[in-house]
Amino acid sequence: MAARLAMLAPRFIALVVIWLLAWASFSLAQGGTQTTPPPAPVAVEAEKPNVLVVPDVRRQAYVFAKGILQDAGFAWRVRGDVDGFAANTVTVQTPAPGARVIDNGAPVVTLRLARSTQYAERGVPENTAPFSGSKVVLLKDWRAEQKKNAPPVAEAPVETAPATTTPAPTTTAPAETTPAPATTEPTTTAPAPAAPPAQDPAYRKADFTVSGAPREPADEMPLPARARALEERAAMLKKPSRRFVNFWLYQHSWIVTGARFGWKDGDVALKTLIRVDGSLQKRFGFGRRSQFHARRALAYVESKRG
Repeated sequence: MAARLAMLAPRFIALVVIWLLAWASFSLAQGGTQTTPPPAPVAVEAEKPNVLVVPDVRRQAYVFAKGILQDAGFAWRVRGDVDGFAANTVTVQTPAPGARVIDNGAPVVTLRLARSTQYAERGVPENTAPFSGSKVVLLKDWRAEQKKNAPPVAEAPVETAPATTTPAPTTTAPAETTPAPATTEPTTTAPAPAAPPAQDPAYRKADFTVSGAPREPADEMPLPARARALEERAAMLKKPSRRFVNFWLYQHSWIVTGARFGWKDGDVALKTLIRVDGSLQKRFGFGRRSQFHARRALAYVESKRG
């Protein structure tokens, strides 16, 4: 038995050696396999903000400038020696017209005014918007801040592949020749007759023109409708409040100023306004002076319309 084991020992040792060599080869092959590199981190682009464009309200009556700014998404405040009475004129605005700012909740436009030479400063001035505004942030400043605070993006590892050589082609395709376009004799056509200038749909047709006066926007409430709305609100009034008085003064200045600018049907609106002022005077004891200015404006409008 011992002799037989001695004879089998060399074979057993050979099998063990072969098994060890095979295992080593498999381990080396596994260690040499390249793993897929991790994906490169993707830079997250900052969310694009809403942007507002500052409208141009220079040379506008303050009562109109406020409406333009509010419609465009802005608040406002008045700075300087001249207060925010309706007929005063905007001379300077900050930011400048056309500036692009971040819509962060009614950015505040600062206005400087000049006193009107035609209308007295009556009532209480409105030097700030009736709602809270926000700080102006220019779009270019916002972009610079975003770029400054952006985190660095790590570069992705570059995987190298074994270079391969591609044999150069032995023949090249002949270049195509494009035939030259045929030349045609130029033809002359008679110019079309000039069409008469069309009415700009963005503005209403004025009853008469006043040099330097702004045109009436077509999307703005017409003067007669504005006067009727004021009349309906005044008719439901049981006791005058400060809020109503401010509303009445605002609408009154808008209608009178617009009518003097020649806006459409200003005379109709003024007649309604005179009726409202008379009713307020009879019921609550105020409105006499405003009615006087409305009557003067009506006489002016009727003289301009002929």
